[in-house]
Amino acid sequence: MFAVIKTGGKQYRVAANDVITVGRLAGEPGDVIEIGEVLAVGEGESVTIGAPLVEGASISAEVVSQDRSRTVIAFKKRRRQNSRRKRGQRQHETVIRISEILTAGQKASPRKAETKAAAPKAETAQADVASEGTEAAAPAKKPRAKKAAAEKAE
Repeated sequence: MFAVIKTGGKQYRVAANDVITVGRLAGEPGDVIEIGEVLAVGEGESVTIGAPLVEGASISAEVVSQDRSRTVIAFKKRRRQNSRRKRGQRQHETVIRISEILTAGQKASPRKAETKAAAPKAETAQADVASEGTEAAAPAKKPRAKKAAAEKAE
């Protein structure tokens, strides 16, 4: 199944598990975002084209990274005038992986959200054990530099 989406004023033909680079989108790496501007959805010969958007269709994607594009140099020179100007510009980009194409108002599978929600619970459980002050709590680690200096002093 494929879809044609619109983001950042450009159109992209995508399928599940495609990795594409688009203009800057909000989100940190690992976040799941939803793109609602779907212009066409299809599989094989059957294609649904929206007017202008397909009703109830959306794309679920995972943010892979936030990057900047290669440098574009704008160099201007006026001959015989001893006048030059050189400017560089790098556009902000987001690399996304298409997770799934949703049609007819389906909801995205919350697999990434569950893993992010489970991580803070584990951290708080470790903090509770450490705050009890029992013998089972892990001892505090000293930085290596101080440990090495202490061994030399002995």
